[in-house]
Amino acid sequence: MNRYEQTLLEMEEYVDSCKKQKFSDTNIIVDRDELKEYISELNTNTPEEIKKYRKIINNRDEILDNAHNKANAMVEQAKQDIQVLVSEHEIMQRAQEEGQALVDDASAQAQQILDNAVSDANDIREGVMQYTDDTLLDLQNIIENTIENVTAKYDAFMKALNTSLEVVIANRKELAPKQDVVSEKDSLDDLDLNDNTDDFDIGGDIEDYTVNTDFLNEK
Repeated sequence: MNRYEQTLLEMEEYVDSCKKQKFSDTNIIVDRDELKEYISELNTNTPEEIKKYRKIINNRDEILDNAHNKANAMVEQAKQDIQVLVSEHEIMQRAQEEGQALVDDASAQAQQILDNAVSDANDIREGVMQYTDDTLLDLQNIIENTIENVTAKYDAFMKALNTSLEVVIANRKELAPKQDVVSEKDSLDDLDLNDNTDDFDIGGDIEDYTVNTDFLNEK
């Protein structure tokens, strides 16, 4: 028990020991000086906690005002922080939207470039194939015309040879005896020039022969 509590206990005992006032059960007669001494001792021995609480009570309005001001300041700061966060969120959201728009636009452009490249490649491929087919067609026509020309000249050449051979035989008939001419005719019959044309080898250009083929030009 501290001194403050001890003084309170003594003060309580003193009050209980005081005489009651006549004709009253609640009023008592006390010694003023002794009561002041108790009060002075209580003030002297007041604990620090009670002094602190007393100071708080005396400065209640100031403390409440300070607390209110601090609370308002905290609320304002919280509002500012929230506003900053909202602004940052809006900025981030706007940046994300713009970034996504850029990505979408770039993807669309890339797809368009790819589609154009594929289309151009297909056009080039079709053009090359058409050009190749036209070239092969021209070559085919040249070969066919060459075959026709060579075949016609070959047939004319063989016809000229047969004609020349017949002329030679006729000339020999006039010079040789009849028996020899017959033998030569038999030999001519054994020679089938038309059936062996597939194995006939000209052996050079037609112009190398001395057979008269002027009649071909007359056609």
